[in-house]
Amino acid sequence: MNNQTPESGKWCENVIIADGDYASRVAFNLIVNFERMIGRRIPPADLAQWLDCVALDGGLRPGDNKVQVVLTHGKNSTTMENFSPSDYASEIDGKAFSDNLGEFQMAAYKVEDIVSADDFFTDIVATVCNHADVRRVMIVPNAEREELYEALRQTLRHTDDDKRVTVFTMQPMAGGNFRQELLGYSLMSALGIRADELK
Repeated sequence: MNNQTPESGKWCENVIIADGDYASRVAFNLIVNFERMIGRRIPPADLAQWLDCVALDGGLRPGDNKVQVVLTHGKNSTTMENFSPSDYASEIDGKAFSDNLGEFQMAAYKVEDIVSADDFFTDIVATVCNHADVRRVMIVPNAEREELYEALRQTLRHTDDDKRVTVFTMQPMAGGNFRQELLGYSLMSALGIRADELK
């Protein structure tokens, strides 16, 4: 896989853009809460399983698909805690896996001091959504940051109608020119939490 910057290069038809630090924090909260509720230890989330669930929720179906995964993270964050694999540099960036949904090519990008994390994330979303080759975009932002969510809503207003854009949040949010899915479901699946355990 090319070590391209998120602003340049060729993009696949399907792209997942996720704030890795935020996903890690949500996974931790789910682990703590559900371990108490169901009375057993919950292992780290399976990263490949989570990306599969996000892709399925975003409308991807089994086949010979190619999916680019862009994970952003803070400059002091070296691992995607509460996930396996977790190390951005050695286990995620530049790595790929294949399954019944196709090939997932992963890249991890550190937010540098020259730009804010919100601007960096929004710029990647805008670049991907404006690219002619991209047909489906799945976005996992830190939607708890109101400024970021509003910036994304404004950015996505200008997305072509033929692109399928899905934004994942922990609770229903103000809508826009995109679909919404609840992030908790995909993370619970990746953590191995079964519906029958919640009864």
